[in-house]
Amino acid sequence: MPKLTESKILIMATHGFEQSELFTPLEKLKEAGATVHVATPDGEAIKGWNQADWGESVNADLKIEDVNVDDYIALVLPGGQINPDLLRVDEIAVSKIREFVKNDKIIAAICHAPWLLIEAGVVEGREMTSYPSIRTDLKNAGAHVVDKEVAISNGIITSRNPNDLDAFVAKIIEEVREGEHQRKVA
Repeated sequence: MPKLTESKILIMATHGFEQSELFTPLEKLKEAGATVHVATPDGEAIKGWNQADWGESVNADLKIEDVNVDDYIALVLPGGQINPDLLRVDEIAVSKIREFVKNDKIIAAICHAPWLLIEAGVVEGREMTSYPSIRTDLKNAGAHVVDKEVAISNGIITSRNPNDLDAFVAKIIEEVREGEHQRKVA
């Protein structure tokens, strides 16, 4: 069973990430002992969205295209409306998500971030949740949509909104402690 102190976790985001959905996992995963990196499209700092206006910025550790998937046990995808909408048309970001799934890594997506999983073509047959406004998108992509704090299906964790952050991060920690596991074909 891996310890969080031996685990590297990647957060992938761009401008307009929901501030709490990036900062809460970043801080709590670091507090639990994990090494957490932030990857952005250009490797530069990105600005968050804090409920109704622009919020704080976060520095990037690397460019998304420079991510070596083998270096990480998990990928965290924060939501907000702007961030995942911009990333889902970024071919490099979408291909990295597919690579994380293909390599049996843990994926955690909250709020609108399941849009990225839809774009990557990895939701069919999985139990998933999200922000209410994109549940039809998930259903149309073949997911079994539920309305609960956390849904986990074959290594992919999803949550609905910032109110679910405690349960979301706890499930990420639990899955990381269990380690990588072989995915069943969906």
